[in-house]
Amino acid sequence: MKLAIKGGNPVRTEKFPAYRIMGDREKEALCRVIDSGVLSRFLGVWHDDFYGGPEVQAVEREWAAFLGVKHAISVNSCTSALYCAVGATGVEPGEEIIVSPYTMSASATAPLVYNAVPVFADIEEDHYCLDPDSVESRITSRTRAIIVVDIFGQPYDRDRINHIAQKHGLYVIEDCAQAPGATWKDKKAGTLGHMGCFSLNYHKHIHTGEGGFVVTDDDELAMRVRLIRNHAEAVVEKAGRTYLNNMIGFNYRMTELEASVARCQLDRLPDLLEKRQENCLYLNDALSEIPAIKPTFIRPDTTHAFYVHPLKFDRAVAGVDRDTFIEAVKAELPLTELREGEGVKVSSGYCKPLYLQPMFQNKMAYGSGGCPFVAPWYDGEVDYSKGICPVAERMYGEELFLHELMRPPMTKDDLDDVLKAFWKVWDNREELL
Repeated sequence: MKLAIKGGNPVRTEKFPAYRIMGDREKEALCRVIDSGVLSRFLGVWHDDFYGGPEVQAVEREWAAFLGVKHAISVNSCTSALYCAVGATGVEPGEEIIVSPYTMSASATAPLVYNAVPVFADIEEDHYCLDPDSVESRITSRTRAIIVVDIFGQPYDRDRINHIAQKHGLYVIEDCAQAPGATWKDKKAGTLGHMGCFSLNYHKHIHTGEGGFVVTDDDELAMRVRLIRNHAEAVVEKAGRTYLNNMIGFNYRMTELEASVARCQLDRLPDLLEKRQENCLYLNDALSEIPAIKPTFIRPDTTHAFYVHPLKFDRAVAGVDRDTFIEAVKAELPLTELREGEGVKVSSGYCKPLYLQPMFQNKMAYGSGGCPFVAPWYDGEVDYSKGICPVAERMYGEELFLHELMRPPMTKDDLDDVLKAFWKVWDNREELL
């Protein structure tokens, strides 16, 4: 059977179904807020409304109860959540924060907001989270915190990373934008470090268009996050706060509209998560029968949230490189409804290691003088050269591929079409040589 990329007929032309998780409950919630006439009730002063309106406060209580934590602070994005969490640690200009090179850029740029310096550690071979040995090798007297990422939905190595952090007196900030509902033993992702950061962006498990949360059991950290979220500098005096470090506040507030939708969406999360897991495990088992494909490995004592389905490709076994193989698979499959402009939802490599971005290669963030990398308050010499994270570079350039063709409401027939495309390319890979 001739490959589609070589002029043959594709396995499927009908679009895959959209990931639609909005319904009547969300419509009713939005109408309730609109009818109230209050789309936001935040005030950037010390007042009862410093904490937001009734929907915001309700969703914060419900999110905290779901996760089993004392505090959930709503924000307008996970990027904002990370900025708040980093500021709440009290990080000083010139201090360092260890970050992942293999994630969305905000996980690594958050330290720069406070003139701190990101230091990249490598990732694990099989789980793609920060590698504990690499993390420990990057710690210096300047290190303040570690930002771990539950990448693709896999919780980080909580035992080892937290032990390292405790030994060196460091904060652990957990970026679990891709892992809501995932678990480590009896604890949910986002509650494994000092603070956890969540996303409600439109392509996440559940979404409000934009939105996020910071969660913590620490009363002081929670208050600092709330202050940074909402114009801290205008609030601290009347709030009786004497701690002023990083108390330049922002406007990272969630609206009543977003909060009302988030309340509905949270109820949907367990069912949506169960379906993702079911679909991914089905595909994982089937795709691992192709000799060149290595399945997703799930860390012991954890559950995986499967934001995407990550797999590895072995060129030596296939006799053809990953990118050529994946482009051929994509040619066999259709677009997805509502995301037609993004191409077939199968991709190679995920993201280029972040330290290879121009900002890090040129060591230039603020102004044209290299701040904070060469600022007088920084007495280190951070290395962003190619080769510092060899596993991340190999995953990006040669081995890792991932897809999103497992999200509800994908049926077993839909999944089988995905499998047919992979097997067709595998069985006819000589056409690619």
